[in-house]
Amino acid sequence: MYADAITIESRYKRCLADLQSRGQAHVLRWWDELDAAERVHLLSELECIPWTGLDPLVESHALRKPRESTPTDLEPAPVYPRAPDAAQAALYEEAKTLGQELLRAGKLAAFTVAGGQGTRLGHDAPKGTVPVSPVRNKTLFQLFAEMIAAARERYGVPVPWYIMTNPGNHEQTLAFFNEHARFGLPEDGVIVFSQEMLPVFGSDGKLLLDDKHRLARAPDGHGGALKALVASGALADMQSRGVEIISYFQVDNPLVKPFDPLFIGLHAKSGSEMSSKVVPKADDHEHVGNVCLHDGRAVVVEYTNFPDELATARNHDGSRKFDAGSIAIHLLDVGFVDRVIAQRFALPYHRAEKRVAWLDDKGVVRSPEKPNAVKLETFVFDALPLARHALLLQVDRAEEFSPVKNTTGVDSLETAVRDQIRRAARWLAAAGMEIPRTPDGELNLTLEIAPSYALDAEDVKRRSTALTGLKPGQSIYLA
Repeated sequence: MYADAITIESRYKRCLADLQSRGQAHVLRWWDELDAAERVHLLSELECIPWTGLDPLVESHALRKPRESTPTDLEPAPVYPRAPDAAQAALYEEAKTLGQELLRAGKLAAFTVAGGQGTRLGHDAPKGTVPVSPVRNKTLFQLFAEMIAAARERYGVPVPWYIMTNPGNHEQTLAFFNEHARFGLPEDGVIVFSQEMLPVFGSDGKLLLDDKHRLARAPDGHGGALKALVASGALADMQSRGVEIISYFQVDNPLVKPFDPLFIGLHAKSGSEMSSKVVPKADDHEHVGNVCLHDGRAVVVEYTNFPDELATARNHDGSRKFDAGSIAIHLLDVGFVDRVIAQRFALPYHRAEKRVAWLDDKGVVRSPEKPNAVKLETFVFDALPLARHALLLQVDRAEEFSPVKNTTGVDSLETAVRDQIRRAARWLAAAGMEIPRTPDGELNLTLEIAPSYALDAEDVKRRSTALTGLKPGQSIYLA
């Protein structure tokens, strides 16, 4: 006990000296009021602050607002079309075959970024645990697990699934997967790890506390997913399994196709190190990143920084000039992540102004009504211009993108359920089945196609048995 006290005291003195040198010693003002466990917790957080990288960011991003400059010489990025023309038909067939070969060879891994909570959806748990399927109310995590299980069966290889959480939902996520026995996936096939948390600063550059023994901290953005792959050992695990390509997607999209042979094959044939799927924008100012070309490299410009004159620009035929919207679905070479992240973290940090509850000078927790804090974030799409031969593939939004961000309205739980039903109906109709509709053309039944039944429309067509006699108002589940 005495030795422990000496250790705590020496750690305290080191932290105090370190903080004093940076003008941050205020976070230890409550030290005398803390019990032993609280002191250990606070010291542990302080000792983990990566000051070498943060010191210049405090100066450039907290004390001042860095100018998010948008290049003035942006051009539309070249995009592979959703459907090939006559000149590309052979290329697409070859790419699809190559993608299937890579999958059979075990060269792919799935990577889900799942640090979000379902709070905005009225769900006080990790977003991946939100029920989202139309008939069986399967969660997002269950849908993805079933997609991976179906891919494992189709290609005959143990496709690993890596899931990144954050410290706020990590234990809940682990407990959820344990409770559901990983939805049948093997224990060594689901690897869950957490991303880094960074301290939150006030506009004066001072560290904020959210309790007397705890720093206010926030995740380091989805770009931190790449850093977490390295820090957690997940990237090394991929390399030990012979994985060469990472299929990256975010947790909120139930329509995602993690193992698209065409996308994989085009990525590999072109020598791309990072490839991205895009969709035509819903409108000029849709809240998605704009994928453009700058200095010969693909870049993503956030809608908040995209000049209006570019957002509204038109081609000679009246079509939108900048029409490639990012949907956060990427392929990344393991070697690329190793070079850009493991050897030297090369993604830029961005300043985000947020409302953050904080402990004031009197020890009272305050909840601000307007942004009072600076969070430092990185974005995964900032890796795109660092890649050699980045490739962009346009896909059908209705087939592959319906994120769950809101309870109602655009990009909501409501629209995600609707879009799953509509996609299932299209797949069945393409296989020759009659789909009941209302007089105004809307679907008149509820459909859910499990990944075990079909991963795409072609799977439905290959089924030897077909549904007949679908009736209005039915609720159909195919598995």
